Amino acid sequence: MAQNNAVPTAEELQDLLLESPGFSEFLLGLTTISASLLGGETPMLCAITVERDDGPITVASSTDAARVLDEKQYEFNDGPCLTALRTGQLVQIPDLYADDRWQGYAHAISGTPVRSILAVPISTDSESGAALNCYSNELEAFDSHTVEAVQRHAESLSKILRLALRMHSTDPYPAALRSVLDSRAVVDAAISLIMVQNRCSRESAMKLLHLAARNSNQRLHDIARDMLARSGDPEPNGESS
Repeated sequence: MAQNNAVPTAEELQDLLLESPGFSEFLLGLTTISASLLGGETPMLCAITVERDDGPITVASSTDAARVLDEKQYEFNDGPCLTALRTGQLVQIPDLYADDRWQGYAHAISGTPVRSILAVPISTDSESGAALNCYSNELEAFDSHTVEAVQRHAESLSKILRLALRMHSTDPYPAALRSVLDSRAVVDAAISLIMVQNRCSRESAMKLLHLAARNSNQRLHDIARDMLARSGDPEPNGESS
């Protein structure tokens, strides 16, 4: 799987946190950027799991499908992302149905096209654990170069995620996150991509997006959707129109 090896700088991630209108929008941007940078020509679904005393939760996902793939593991209190989070060790599954470690989970998601999974721990603090979870519809999608890229990216997310969780430790993540997984989430995700790709502020990214819509005489939502499609990233909420 080919991917863009560019990793956002600490300053770029900090700008994304400070300039996002809310915590959920920041997390959505974070996972959308992850999916876009790491997926390359083959779309990749990404999600971030955080576990605290009250149990694991998907605090962000690049698509609603990625969230569901995470949450199915919580029903078993076991799975690749929970194992990576709890052990601090990378978990790689080249072929989900040839792997006998989580057969119950594999059966539970057998109706999806997902065939390979990569879960990489993200260092947080002593009160929580986190993991970046990547899903692909291709067999053996995560070669050594991709694994290295995901590990570097997870490492780059560590500091900003710790800061974000500290700043917003009491937010109701599921309700807040799902409230932004609607049509405006597509626009938010596109703005986040523009910020990282052009190393600009959120205000500048919004101006660029509005300018593109005006010049092409298209709706803002359509321009944002096309931008995500060209980047290789599926839309945040799986919309098709």
